[in-house]
Amino acid sequence: MEIGIIGAGRIGATLARLLVDVGQRVAISNTRGPASLAALVAELGPRAQTVSVAEAATFGEVVIEAIPFGRYRELPAALLVGKVVVTAANYYPQRDGLIELAGRAQSELVAEHLAGARIVKAFNTIWYQHLQTQGDPAKPIAARRVIPLSGDDPAAKQLVADLIAQLGFGPIDLGSLHDSTRQEPDSPIYNKDLTVAQARALLGG
Repeated sequence: MEIGIIGAGRIGATLARLLVDVGQRVAISNTRGPASLAALVAELGPRAQTVSVAEAATFGEVVIEAIPFGRYRELPAALLVGKVVVTAANYYPQRDGLIELAGRAQSELVAEHLAGARIVKAFNTIWYQHLQTQGDPAKPIAARRVIPLSGDDPAAKQLVADLIAQLGFGPIDLGSLHDSTRQEPDSPIYNKDLTVAQARALLGG
């Protein structure tokens, strides 16, 4: 699979490494331009390339955005129509400023901006160092570190769930994009070192 990544911070870069390690091809980008990522891509090897944000958006069938939530309007909406877009961003008011959610999930604002894209919220609840080290495909799904996901497109969610499992984590489907409030900062499962079984028990099944 070909996967574009917009945002080369801790989560974006870590996901690039993990995806390359399981045989995926990635094109990673940031706002500073491809040259700023040359060392990272050299480390990742031939299955990775550094590109512009626009090129990452058009690279593959899946695009992961891991930029600060306050900059979600910078995502190239026209280029992402029809794509499965994984949003890993979290809203932190102290960093992003005041953003009026009006009762909506953070991912719903991303979906409004990216009209026509197939949005799935995932990879936002796990510290990047745990993302680096805690995937274990040898474990049964119920015993793996949980990574929850939410979205309105069942096929898109299944594709992302399969990727999560391929990386050695345990996907758990929390429901619609609106239900992704259950995986936002300060929720019971946010940044908690839980297995799938523990997360299900905590969330009531």
